[in-house]
Amino acid sequence: MKFTWRFHQQQRLKTTLTTFLLLGILGTLGWLTTQYSLQTDITDNASNTLSLVSEQLLIALPDEVRITAYIKKGQSLRAQVAQLIDRYTRVKANLSLRFIDPDLEPEKARDLNIGPEGVILVEYQGRTEKLSFIDESTLSNALLQLANANEHWVTFLSGHGERSPKGNTNTDVSLLAKALAQRKINVQTVNLTTPSTLPDNTALLIISAPKVPLLSNEISTIQHTIEQGGNILIVNDPDSTDLNGLLLTLGIKQQPGVIVDENTQVNGIKDPSFLVLNQYQRHPITQGLQTMTLFPIAAALEKTGKTDFTVDELLTSSPKSSLTTRNANNSPRTKTSTSEPKPLVFAYTLTRTTTAKNQQRIVVMGDGDFLSNAYINTLGNLDLSLRLIAWLIHEDRFINIPAKNTHDKSLQLTDTQISVMSFGFLIIIPLLLISTGFITWHIRKRR
Repeated sequence: MKFTWRFHQQQRLKTTLTTFLLLGILGTLGWLTTQYSLQTDITDNASNTLSLVSEQLLIALPDEVRITAYIKKGQSLRAQVAQLIDRYTRVKANLSLRFIDPDLEPEKARDLNIGPEGVILVEYQGRTEKLSFIDESTLSNALLQLANANEHWVTFLSGHGERSPKGNTNTDVSLLAKALAQRKINVQTVNLTTPSTLPDNTALLIISAPKVPLLSNEISTIQHTIEQGGNILIVNDPDSTDLNGLLLTLGIKQQPGVIVDENTQVNGIKDPSFLVLNQYQRHPITQGLQTMTLFPIAAALEKTGKTDFTVDELLTSSPKSSLTTRNANNSPRTKTSTSEPKPLVFAYTLTRTTTAKNQQRIVVMGDGDFLSNAYINTLGNLDLSLRLIAWLIHEDRFINIPAKNTHDKSLQLTDTQISVMSFGFLIIIPLLLISTGFITWHIRKRR
């Protein structure tokens, strides 16, 4: 075949057109990647993909979601948070994430009481959730609570030296009231001596460790509220007997003394009367709660069996706990114990179905300090307090998102297998390479 000048020209033209066509295709594909994204999760249990319920929740949120992570620079937690939020932004474009180093904004850090572990604020429609731990379950549940927040009124009993939602001392609960207001939960106080009835808008009555006994008409009003199906939170202090009669009507008895826990020192706290919990009973209140909580000076509770409520344990100390009495200086005796070490219950939930087929909810706790201004921002106390009140006012819509555990994360090898692998990598493979090189050199030399 004779190659003419025209043939060469045609080949050059074909080559040029083919080159431009390929470049055009590559450019078009590159542009498409900037406009559209296609991702595939090839993990065994779809650990890099949001669950269907989380995706449906995000689709149902029309407004912008702003997430602010107060985490110090250089911490690996930043990358973990960014990776999680990236899954949410794939579904909801108007969800934003911003990192702030709390060291650069000390005033803001003090206002939010940000510790070394940092916090994450989730904001939607002017309401805010504060998270100290974040995963898909906690973030989706926070968005659900923010999206479905209805206005409620929580009434605090006053007039007997109770913790006040309006006071600013360490023993008051104004910080809790402020956090509730951000969730459209309003607080008010009532003195049942005048008038002797609760406000009609009361969704929850909170009785927070009165310092003096309640009058008989006040007790009657509270008992009438219980009979009518009212929701109540009762928090009492150790050695306080003013609420014993009321507790007995609910089938609960407060034991004398305080709880001391030998495990407390493991967490770096010298006072054994400070209880630190990191494991919780199975209950809607503690579902998905991953943070530790601190309870200073708690009283043990027990069931008397005389009640028509369903009574369940909510908070229990460790198996190394015991009851002690107090010294004259009001500190617990740590050497002379009045009981054998065992788990002690200091919080119960009580439920029953009323005539209106609604569930009445009551919580009795042997420690009220954990929600005071002095301790509310310690560890996960605020998270637990908000969960507690949300459950009591029936705002407990939590999404049950099972944890996605990675399978086959570790490779178990016997000693024989390890020896064979070591022998192969350290001896067999090097010998094969040397032999191959020698054979190749020998063949080339003979040529």
